[in-house]
Amino acid sequence: MRVLYVHERFGALAGAEANAFITAEQLGKRGHDIGILHGPGTGKNEEGWREVFPSSYPIESDAKVSVSSTLKQFNPDAVYVHKMANLDVIEALVASGRKLVRMVHDHDIYCMRSYKYNVFSREICTRAASSFCVYGCGACVVRNRGGAFPVKWVSFSDKMREIDLNRQFDRMVVVTRYMRDELINNGFDRDRIEIHAPVPRMGDNAIRSRFSNRNLILYAGQIIRGKGVDVLLESLAKVGVPFECIILGDGNHKATCEKLSEKLGLSDRVHFKGFVPQEELKEYYRDCSLVALSSLWPEPIATIGLEVMRYALPVVGFDAGGIKDWLEDGKNGYLVPWMDRDAFARRVEELLQDKEKARQMGRNGYELVSERYDFGAYIGDLEAMFAGVIGDGAGVVAA
Repeated sequence: MRVLYVHERFGALAGAEANAFITAEQLGKRGHDIGILHGPGTGKNEEGWREVFPSSYPIESDAKVSVSSTLKQFNPDAVYVHKMANLDVIEALVASGRKLVRMVHDHDIYCMRSYKYNVFSREICTRAASSFCVYGCGACVVRNRGGAFPVKWVSFSDKMREIDLNRQFDRMVVVTRYMRDELINNGFDRDRIEIHAPVPRMGDNAIRSRFSNRNLILYAGQIIRGKGVDVLLESLAKVGVPFECIILGDGNHKATCEKLSEKLGLSDRVHFKGFVPQEELKEYYRDCSLVALSSLWPEPIATIGLEVMRYALPVVGFDAGGIKDWLEDGKNGYLVPWMDRDAFARRVEELLQDKEKARQMGRNGYELVSERYDFGAYIGDLEAMFAGVIGDGAGVVAA
């Protein structure tokens, strides 16, 4: 089959790009013809992308003409849209009558702020997109990352148009039940939604934690407010047994968290190490007793949790978004009520004191991720989904 990917960037950048690249690469290895309609390059591994996407078509100034020309030249059996905010592109694809599949990486489609989380109150939004987003939430004004002004305006009418256009896709691919339910809450057809969780990097079977008396707690990820590192620190301040915590990563909330750590008297036990490469990260797994996942915003899935389970490590995390899809309370770690610092501290303390329980939860997590998140099965399921969409005569009707 011929599958045309559509993505706003070309080249390596973040998780969305990694998923587009690896799935396209694997589908290509299975004999399918893969092309891409794309936005600007990232300047990272673009040569690798050209190998994976031998047919590539940049989006020119007239997006609708670019879509029409690309569909005519590549003539795909199905179109696989990843991140794409340009509504002219989406509208032209819907109007084409082609078989359309959308990968929903995050909350961009149905949330004007794109993260279903109020940065001021820190509450998770449970509402569908509506006029409340403008008048009750004020989500029409959002942070303007990389722009000349600190904020920018988001059009409510454009957001509703985007939702309506995406409802017309043949399939919506999500990574967790939480995201499926968010789409259903916004009027999407349940029968057109499929869950295909991205599979993490394979672990190194030679690396297993010693669960030493060092009582090492590991946090790895961005240090931004929604990741709740400050709440993690407030929770750790309540832990009554000796421990050490390594915080890996960078972000605009790092300086605030470093000051808070000092204020809480944690400076001798909590160490901010910044970003470390994957190979160095593995070395921390060797002596780690548990991984802390303190996200307060509703994570679509939090793939770091899937990754550390490959190394048989238990996870303690807040119940936010799609985390509950893989973090089973009492089995492979503990799922703590959202923002409950006391409960988080108790669960951390429990695993530090009972290393055999921590080891068993780690083994449970390894078994779970090995059985449920097999890479070959993931690619095979995507392949079968495309075959089903292409073989389904009830496609999207051209406007």
